[in-house]
Formats: sequence, structure tokens, C-alpha cells
Amino acid sequence: MKRLPLDDSFKVNRNPVTLREIVLDKLRSAIMNFQLLPGDRLVERDLCDRLGVSRTSVREALRHLESEGLVEFADAKGPRVAIITLEDARDIYELRCVLEGLIVQLFTLNAKAKDIRALEKALDENRKALNEGELTQVLDSVQGFYDVLLEGSGNHVAATQLRQLQARISYLRATSVSQENRRGASNQEMERIVAAIKSGDPLAAHQASVDHVRAAAKVALDYLRLKQNDTSKLRDIATPIVQKEPRIGS
Repeated sequence: MKRLPLDDSFKVNRNPVTLREIVLDKLRSAIMNFQLLPGDRLVERDLCDRLGVSRTSVREALRHLESEGLVEFADAKGPRVAIITLEDARDIYELRCVLEGLIVQLFTLNAKAKDIRALEKALDENRKALNEGELTQVLDSVQGFYDVLLEGSGNHVAATQLRQLQARISYLRATSVSQENRRGASNQEMERIVAAIKSGDPLAAHQASVDHVRAAAKVALDYLRLKQNDTSKLRDIATPIVQKEPRIGS
């Protein structure tokens, strides 16, 4: 991945009410946009100077990002941008297959007409972002698509589990969609998810979701393997098994 420069937009415009959230958002965005790369040391004094805020604000933001899995305090040298290993990435994608497949299946069963209209709108916004937008806009549009699915699924526990992984999912998503061979395919896969949902076939929707996650996983894992120079054999992502519901009286 190519490192992008930290420009003047990185500096915080002071607002005492929301300063902590602004610092957190600036640091998170810098990681997502590859301005700060995996393994980069996060020196508090340097970040304070760049952001124009106190050490307390930076320290609180770093601790929050640690809870999201984007920052790690690996040794005595202090915090650094977290390095997501191949195994970690594989495990995250594997869990996504299960949880997102379930969410899409439930959405197909439970969504109302207004939910499907919102999903179609989110898909259209994603298509436009992929064609015209910057990486941040693409990530926001994908998240908007999944927000509709999470809300319309009716399973708030599964939605909560996915949201707890959101930061690392978004980082891996940024890794995959930043590759030239991924953007067009990603939207086409999402179109198949929507088509299956509109047809009222929960099993087809589930399969389309799993196929989408597995395709994204292949691109991201291949890229991470290359960047980390890791030649070890990685266990394949397990495929969720979905059984048809038994007929009443069978």
C-alpha cells in the first residue's frame, strides 16, 4: 500500500465539547486512509504537535483505538498501529461469513418494503462512490449498506457482535477495495445480495453474502501475505452450512 502524506486536514479545529471525538476520528481516519501504516510508532509528542491538542486527548484516543484493535501497545517502546496478522485476518473474515450470512438471511425474511428501498439506495451510493469517490467515501458507502442490513435483520445481538469488530473489518475492507481488481467486483457481488433478497430467497441471499466475504478475503489475504512476506500455509476459511427449515408436519 502507498503511504499518503499527512496534510493540514490532519490538524484539529478546537471544539471543547467534542475534542476527544475529533481526535479519535482524526487518528482512526489516518489509519484507515493509510497515512499511518501497520507498525508505525505513535509518539504522543509528535501526534500532539500534528493535531494541535494535549497529551491527554491523544492518550485517550489511543486507548480507545486499542480497544477497537487498531492500535497496540506491544512493547516498552509505546503504542503503534496494530499489525493484523494473516491468521487474525482469516479469523475475522471467517466470522464475517457466519454473522453477515445470518444477517442477510434474516433481512430477507424480516425486511419491510422501506428497508429494501433503503438497501437499494445504499447500493446505488456505493456504486457512485466506487466510480467517483475517495477511499473514505467508499468505506462510508459500504458501511451504509451494512447498516441497513443490520437494522432490518431483527437480530440485535448479531448486529452488536459485528459492530464490535467494525474498526478491524473496515481496515481490512480498505485493504481489499484499495486494490484495482476489487472495486468493480465488490459492487457486483453486493448487487447479487440485493437481487437474492428481493427474490425472497433467504438461502440464496445467505450464499451471495458468503461469496462476497470470501472474495474480499482472498484479495485482502493475498495482499497481506505479500506485504508481510509470509509463506506459511494458512487454513482455509470454513464455509458456513445452512440447512433448509423443515416443513411443518414433516
